[in-house]
Amino acid sequence: MEDYMEEVQNICPRCQTHNMLEAKNCQQCRVNLYWAHQHYAELATLRQDHQLAPNAPTASFLLETSRRIDTGPTAPWLHRKR
Repeated sequence: MEDYMEEVQNICPRCQTHNMLEAKNCQQCRVNLYWAHQHYAELATLRQDHQLAPNAPTASFLLETSRRIDTGPTAPWLHRKR
């Protein structure tokens, strides 16, 4: 069963939160998962080289906006069948 759970989850490279595979942003830190999987290791190295904290906190307005986008209403025309 654990193997199945790994297949349907997308682990955030920033905060290690388990997200659903189709998630665009991490549920916890709200980082864009597509970007993070491609570039987060490089960013972490740059932060370490410049003696910065490993993870900068996400601005609260970005967290709120991201959550509203994920949970808000969608335009009906997005779901029309062609």
